[in-house]
Formats: sequence, structure tokens, C-alpha cells
Amino acid sequence: MLEQIIDLDKQLFVFLNGLGSAQFDPFWELITKQFNWVPLILTVLYLIQKKIGWKNLGVVVLFLALLITFTDQTTNFFKNHFQRLRPCNDPEIMEVIRIVIHRNSFSFFSGHAANSMAATMFVGLVLRRYYKYVGLLFLFPLIFAYSRIYLGLHFPGDILTGYFFGMLFGFCFYKLYQLVVKKYPQLQV
Repeated sequence: MLEQIIDLDKQLFVFLNGLGSAQFDPFWELITKQFNWVPLILTVLYLIQKKIGWKNLGVVVLFLALLITFTDQTTNFFKNHFQRLRPCNDPEIMEVIRIVIHRNSFSFFSGHAANSMAATMFVGLVLRRYYKYVGLLFLFPLIFAYSRIYLGLHFPGDILTGYFFGMLFGFCFYKLYQLVVKKYPQLQV
């Protein structure tokens, strides 16, 4: 059963990765770099500050830093435990795929997907009562993580697992955030 899932994951990867074209490679290389998302992150932080103030923004940023650290370390634990080869290193498919970026680290599960989804879930839950279209923020992890498939760095299963853990951790940290805000009323908006 697990072998069938892995085989389907590889087939789906080959299909999705094969949709790429050399003319779009620079775009997806730009998308995959975290630093290039700074304008979006600063805009979201501004929207948070505008609704909850500077002190509360500091608490949100602290929770986000802890969340990203936790998610990132959990991802590293899983990668080192499962040691799944990245598509660009997988001898079964590396000759038939487009490899735009090569990495030697392990693949399962995607830290890009987990971190971006965790942060988006947390921020989305914080902002949902203030902004009607906060759900649009979820385009960020979708585009960000797809870049990993396009570039030859992650299988779809790595991305979906990263999304699952990211949503779970983002939700749990939001619940912790609510407890802190409830315990310290001076932080409430």
C-alpha cells in the first residue's frame, strides 16, 4: 500500500514538474526564496498592527517566531528520520524530470509548505474577525510550495504533508495565543 502511494506521488510529481518551461524558471526561482516575500509579510504585519496595536503585534510576532521555529525543527526531525530523497536525487526519476535547483538534503516533508501554511493559518485566524477576504492569504503557501515541485525539490506528498502539519501547528499556536491573551487582559483588543 505504501509503495503504491509513493509510486503515485512520483507519477504526479513527474506530471506537475513536466508542465514547467525554461522561460518560467527565473520566475519560480524568485518565488521560492523567502526573502522575496518580505513585502507581503510586512503588509500583513501592518494590517495586524492596524487592528490590534503595537503591543499586541509584538505578541503575534513572538508567537509567529516560536511557531516557525517549532515547525522548522519538526520538519528537520522528520526529514532526518525518513531520509526520503528529493526528486532531483531520486535515481528512478531524475533522468526524466526538470531539475532547476539541486539540493542534497532530504525531502519528506516540505519545510517551505509547513512553515508557510503554519504562519498563514495562525495569521488568518488572528485576522479573520477584522478582514472579510483574509482567506486570500492562503494563496501564499499554495504558490510558495508549488515552486518546490516546479523546481524539482519536493514531491506532492511532501507538500501535502507539510500543509497538514502547518495547519495543525498554526491552529495549535493560535489556541495558545488565545490562552495568553485571555490570561493577560491588557493584551486584548
